[in-house]
Amino acid sequence: MRHVISRNPQFYVTAPQECPYLENQVERKLFTALYGSNSEKLNNSLSKQGFRRSQNVLYRPSCSNCCACLSARIPVKEFTLSKSQKRTLKANIDLSRLIKDPVASDEQFFLFTKYIKARHANGGMSDMDCEDFSAMIEETNVNSKVVEYYRPNKRGKNLISLSLIDILDDGISMVYSIFEPGIHRRSLGKYMILDQIKLARELKLDYVYLGYWVDGSPKMDYKKEYKPLEVFKDNIWQSTIFLNSEK
Repeated sequence: MRHVISRNPQFYVTAPQECPYLENQVERKLFTALYGSNSEKLNNSLSKQGFRRSQNVLYRPSCSNCCACLSARIPVKEFTLSKSQKRTLKANIDLSRLIKDPVASDEQFFLFTKYIKARHANGGMSDMDCEDFSAMIEETNVNSKVVEYYRPNKRGKNLISLSLIDILDDGISMVYSIFEPGIHRRSLGKYMILDQIKLARELKLDYVYLGYWVDGSPKMDYKKEYKPLEVFKDNIWQSTIFLNSEK
């Protein structure tokens, strides 16, 4: 077996492009590649510094005139359910969870296409084909899993939602989630976060990393419902309660 020597990461910055969250803003990303024997350690370390994984790349925003995108995480030991979240758990009590290695399937891709058409038809992922989807799921050299959720039906069960996650040394990072559109009573997106909190507790991990929270973006408002919530600001993790008190 060829031995791959660990390396210090090299960082690059993308060209400016339209911001997907705030109008009249542009975004740039700082990124580094994930490969070799150092990948797991690097993913663990940089996730704690506000980075996110996309396939074999770690990135975080690096915008010169804006710092609205803040990496967010839930400290699972302190998290308490709201009345609304208790109702969401009750609405999905019939679902079963299956944790799998990151291997794409036709059933997953079918659900993905329905989700994208209904929720993000004009987004950057709208033109992804099955090969692109497979790459999103399978191109990883860290501890990644696909968490699938099934509901019972007359034929047995069918896939209703899934989340691609990385299992870090201190938590679960939710890389990407999709769900059956149009079933509003289940609040499947919110349910998957609640179940990842449960899974983190089962694995004795401290956090669930939610990706970026953008104050002022309606797309991100749902993340504020998980309390307490911490964000990575000024190179430290801070409570959003503390940040709100500064306003």
